[in-house]
Amino acid sequence: MKKIKVGIIGGAGYTAGELIRLLISHPNAEMDFVYSTSNAGNKISDVHQDLVGNLEQKFTGTINPNVDVLFLCLGHGNSIKFLEANTFSEQTKIIDLGNDFRLENDKVFKGKTFVYGLPELQKSAIEKADYIANPGCFATAIQLALLPLAEKNLLKHDVHVNAVTGATGAGTSLSETTHFTWRDNNYSYYKPFTHQHLGEINQSVKQLQGNFSSEILFMPNRGNFSRGIFATVYTDYEGTLEEAVTIFKAYYKDAAFTFVSDKELHLKQIVNTNKCLIHLHKHNNKLLITSMIDNLLKGASGQAVQNMNLMFGFPEKQGIELKATYF
Repeated sequence: MKKIKVGIIGGAGYTAGELIRLLISHPNAEMDFVYSTSNAGNKISDVHQDLVGNLEQKFTGTINPNVDVLFLCLGHGNSIKFLEANTFSEQTKIIDLGNDFRLENDKVFKGKTFVYGLPELQKSAIEKADYIANPGCFATAIQLALLPLAEKNLLKHDVHVNAVTGATGAGTSLSETTHFTWRDNNYSYYKPFTHQHLGEINQSVKQLQGNFSSEILFMPNRGNFSRGIFATVYTDYEGTLEEAVTIFKAYYKDAAFTFVSDKELHLKQIVNTNKCLIHLHKHNNKLLITSMIDNLLKGASGQAVQNMNLMFGFPEKQGIELKATYF
């Protein structure tokens, strides 16, 4: 069985921890190194304690420039700095989990083009790509709620989005709003109407519906749970509910992980999975789309492995067919 050598940069964060968890059980992947300047020489399982008994490997402060695929799990804005300071072989494929290369104006770096890595939007381009800009977590959930309508040129009015993310969406660094005593039994919004993922959301919608000129009004919220994104999206829609369901199911009929449910959704259905679940509801002239993902998996590391599978010709679901921790 073909095995590819994998390197991870920025190994101490939540997304890297989930990536390691997926890759150590992936039948086609061999973890060559996990790079972390702050933890070099320490056991990976001392930081990612869910891996005790699964992994004896240590973090390293050096890189192997000849790995087959490199995952960048760095803070936003740091991937460019790292790639400017370090060189990898022409054969090394790169998947960036940050936002450095997601937008059209940022996708070319040193003559190499990063492909936006949303499989439900451009699977064939991902299969041919050497460099991937992995989508943002909120962006993934919201785009998957809108793309079927955009493909049919049905987004004719403003789109209203209210979405809540778990505490892991803020990363491992402590701040005023990530401490347990602040987050527990609490709820708040942040970056109203200005969240950084709006750029890639609008870009993807316009890729399918070039005449889209309305606003996407996005209210992001912090929830008092650890992981998951629950997004409710609504807009004016003239068709029937049955027509909308048909459009969504047709768009996602070949999708590996996105499913349209006939029943109302709740967050436990997707936590610890690479799924996106979608539900539709019609009220008068409004179509409500509910979209849910695990922010660390379909919103980050799981989607990154999905993209890796597509890039190397592995089965798309390889290593990421995970069941929800429902109870």
